[in-house]
Amino acid sequence: MSLGEGLRLATGTFTRSPSGQVTITPATARSALLLAPLAVVPLALQVLLVCLTVEVGVPPLVAAAAALGVLAYGTRAMHLDGLADTVDGLGAGWTRERALQVMRSGDVGPMGVAALVLVLLVQAAAIATLLSYGWWGAPIISAAVIASRAAAAVVCATGHPPSEGSRLGAAFVGSVHPVTALLLTLTVTAVLVLSVWPVVLAHRDDPDLWAVVRIVAAAAAAAPLGLWAAIVLRAKAARTFGGVSGDVIGAGVEIALTVILVTLTLGW
Repeated sequence: MSLGEGLRLATGTFTRSPSGQVTITPATARSALLLAPLAVVPLALQVLLVCLTVEVGVPPLVAAAAALGVLAYGTRAMHLDGLADTVDGLGAGWTRERALQVMRSGDVGPMGVAALVLVLLVQAAAIATLLSYGWWGAPIISAAVIASRAAAAVVCATGHPPSEGSRLGAAFVGSVHPVTALLLTLTVTAVLVLSVWPVVLAHRDDPDLWAVVRIVAAAAAAAPLGLWAAIVLRAKAARTFGGVSGDVIGAGVEIALTVILVTLTLGW
C-alpha cells in the first residue's frame, strides 16, 4: 500500500476534489484517515485567503461567514450533513431501529436544523473573534481546519464496531490503533502551536508575560479538547446506534472544529 493511494482516498473522501478511483482496503482506509489533515491543506489555504480579507477592510464576521461557506463548499457540506443526521438520530429516542431509520431518511429534522444553526453560529463567532486582531488570526483558523480532520481517525479508532448498514463505517471504523490516533493528535497540536507563533513573537516585548502563556496554552489545549469532544460523541452514538457510521465521523469533525475554535479564542 502506497501513501499516495491513502492520500487520494482521503482527498476524495474528505473534500470535493476529484482523486480518481481507489480500492478501499483496511490499509488504504487507515492511511486515508491518518492523512486526512494533510488532504485538507489546499482547502485550509483557501480559508486562509478568505480570512486575510480583513486586512482590506472586510468585517471579521463577514469574513468568518465567507470562510465557513468556502469550507462547506470544499467538503460538499458532508460533515455538516453528518452532524444533522447524527443529532436527529440521537434525538429520535425510542429504539435503535427508530434512530437508524431517522438517520437514513435523508430529511433534516428540527433537532438537526437546530444543531447546524448553533454550531455554525459558534464557529462564525469564534472565527470573527480571532480575526478581530487582524491577519494574525488567519493562519490560526487555517490550522484549526487542518487539526479538526484528525477527528476522523480518532472516531474510527478501534473500540467500537461500524454501524449496521453504513458503508463508510464498514470501510473506516476500527482501522486506526488508539496509539496511532494519539500520535496524530500530538502532531496536529504541534501545528496549532506553530500557527500562533507570529502572535507570540509580536508579544515578545510585552511586559504581560501571561498574555503569551495564555495564547500558547490555548493552542496546545485546543486539539486535545476538540478530539476528546469527538470521542464523547462517538461513545454516545455507538450506544444509541449500535456502532459508528459515516455520519458520526462527519459529526465528529464538526464538533472537533467547533471546540478547537472556541478554545483558541480563550487565549486572546
